[in-house]
Amino acid sequence: MIRTEKLYLKPNTANEAVNAALQHIESFRYIAGGTDAIVNKFQGNDFFDCIIDISQIRDLKDIKTDIDYLKIGALNTLDDLQKNEIIRSKFQAFAESLNAVASPVIRKSATIGGNLLCENRCSFYNQTEWWRESVGYCLKCDGDICIATGGKKNCFSKFVSDTAVALISLNAEIEFFDEDGEKTLPLNSIYTGDGVTPRNFKNTSLIKSVNLKINQNFKSVFYKLRQRESLEFSSLSTAVSIDENGIIRIVLGAVDPMPILVEGKIGDDINELINKAVKKARIVENDVYSRQYRKEMISVFLKRSFNKLGEKI
Repeated sequence: MIRTEKLYLKPNTANEAVNAALQHIESFRYIAGGTDAIVNKFQGNDFFDCIIDISQIRDLKDIKTDIDYLKIGALNTLDDLQKNEIIRSKFQAFAESLNAVASPVIRKSATIGGNLLCENRCSFYNQTEWWRESVGYCLKCDGDICIATGGKKNCFSKFVSDTAVALISLNAEIEFFDEDGEKTLPLNSIYTGDGVTPRNFKNTSLIKSVNLKINQNFKSVFYKLRQRESLEFSSLSTAVSIDENGIIRIVLGAVDPMPILVEGKIGDDINELINKAVKKARIVENDVYSRQYRKEMISVFLKRSFNKLGEKI
């Protein structure tokens, strides 16, 4: 069911955008590339009467370096970031994740801020309105049951941002605007693990930049499981990083309603870290691949990652 928008706003500054959002707080969405929100609206999975187009806010398009950080403006497209030499040379997992998102055409429109906030997905939810009505509504669309599990309490729609998986492994932070001013948080802290409300991040908040520690040297690697490499959302994403101090960060995506993070250090038993990651993932049958196959592939990808990083298993 296609619904036409009633109001279209195009602010020139972040403050204007946040103020507009506060005035239309009941039914609005920020739009930049629109590759996630507009599709969800056409499928009847999202409803909003006001579009706030933030694509012309110049402050959100910068890429800056200071003494400590590479600061990547939220409106930079994934395609542009793929070409950035600092990202390609210092943050390999992030560079690999950018190339894994969707298709080349979509990456020319999709922004890094939008990808970090893309909606959780499930094979029983991301369907047309008539399909969901005929099967029965789930917890994520005002139903009373999780169709994937049969449970009535928890939604296990999967977290599918590939770039977030890589960035969390690299200990990224985000700067954002809201009505109280500018704030900075670890990226990992904004995800809740609740499939219905997957972020503890106000709808009116606006990501300003993604910040990576430019003087902290990382070895990192990213892998993604999907049916077609040129299009599909993730069935499993993994990122592993090792920093100059020997800190290991394992991050999983698409096998839980939130990114799974396991930390260790050089000298730890790598197999124990891998097993810990596998056990933390709450995988359900809500994907084209089976639960068991995705679970097995976690170990395959992580072992492959550590071998590539030169760590013995």
